[in-house]
Amino acid sequence: MLPFALNHMTAPRLNWQAFLDLARDLGCAGVEFRNDFAGPLFDGADPAEVGAAVKARGLRFLALAEVKMFNDWSAAKEAEALALMKIAVAAGAEAISLIPRNDGVATDRAESFAVTEVALRALLPMLQAHGLKAMVEPLGFAVCSLRYKDVLAEVIDKVGGRGTYFMVHDTFHHALAGFGPIYPDLTGIVHVSGVTDPVYLDDMRDPHRVLVGPDDLLSNVAQIRALRAAGYTGPVSFEPFAPSVHALDAPQAALAASMELIRTGVAA
Repeated sequence: MLPFALNHMTAPRLNWQAFLDLARDLGCAGVEFRNDFAGPLFDGADPAEVGAAVKARGLRFLALAEVKMFNDWSAAKEAEALALMKIAVAAGAEAISLIPRNDGVATDRAESFAVTEVALRALLPMLQAHGLKAMVEPLGFAVCSLRYKDVLAEVIDKVGGRGTYFMVHDTFHHALAGFGPIYPDLTGIVHVSGVTDPVYLDDMRDPHRVLVGPDDLLSNVAQIRALRAAGYTGPVSFEPFAPSVHALDAPQAALAASMELIRTGVAA
């Protein structure tokens, strides 16, 4: 059985308790929460209360997102990362998520390597001191400062970060970056979303990201099948950004159908 998970972006209108109930009812292995919604994180609830509720539902708290623009390193970014780590520990999260800058700066490979190395070298002892992993997510957009997985793999090895740093294999961003090599041994989580609108890869944006269905243009099933065949056994977490998905009043049936399509396709 594929260990599915839910990122709170799947159903951002649900409060944290209802979101956990949805994940439990779908038989998920775990959840990811995020700090980029309007309003306070966890709707203002104590992180320890949230962590206890996650465990009570038989779920894992896979990751707390996010340190945005993590590779624009500074004293302020260090303080931001430290604050998120403390919340993650209090809530029992296994990891925090690191999102690179996505503003057209440091986009060539050498610059991408350099800015990412500075940040990951500085973050490594902080993460180790808190007993946390970090899920680092390359973004496939041309303006991103960490677009390619091979660059990230080289940085992780350069800073001695194996066992602490893991990649997010996001099927949307992997496609936008031109597919390329996969790193199952360095992959900590897979994010899935589909695109059905007939647009060029370079024109795809977050609002195009729906649930994976039979008309998916991103080869989600093939990507997951390849990762599994190469040895990846970790969670596959839903992360659709499309307003049409967020507008669903009862997303459980649609999510269950998408899970079954992926499960069947990967097993075929």
